[in-house]
Amino acid sequence: MLFEQIQTACINDSDLPWVPFTPYSDRVLVKYFKLDPIRGETIALMKAPARGQMPRHRHTGTVIVYTVAGRWKYREHEWIADKGSIVYETAGSSHTPEALPPVAGEDEIVTLNIIQGELLFVDDAGRVLAAEDWKSGWARYSAFCRANGVEIKDLTAFG
Repeated sequence: MLFEQIQTACINDSDLPWVPFTPYSDRVLVKYFKLDPIRGETIALMKAPARGQMPRHRHTGTVIVYTVAGRWKYREHEWIADKGSIVYETAGSSHTPEALPPVAGEDEIVTLNIIQGELLFVDDAGRVLAAEDWKSGWARYSAFCRANGVEIKDLTAFG
């Protein structure tokens, strides 16, 4: 069978750089693991200070967020995402992420994000200000690597 010939792969955290999430923030960092041009999917860690908020955004596809460290929430919801929690976001959902006061020993928030489609930054009226997807992730990652003498890995394919 064809699927039996598909190779599995392992990408180690230590083999990839933390990349500033510019132009949105130099304090928020992203570590891209997979930028899939076929499925339009991005798999990445995101690290942010344990204080502050990110811009309001909307998703064109589903998003799964696993909290590795810290505490955060969406301003529009009552729940709190603590270490070990999973947040499932439906396509079309819109929200404003904000950090919560840190717990002892955690001065940052780290999340694993599996994003399908686009992340659209929007204003209060819902107008799109900027868009993020696998292409913008690739442009940010490869530019960072070139500027810092880091070997560029093909994150568009496993194996």
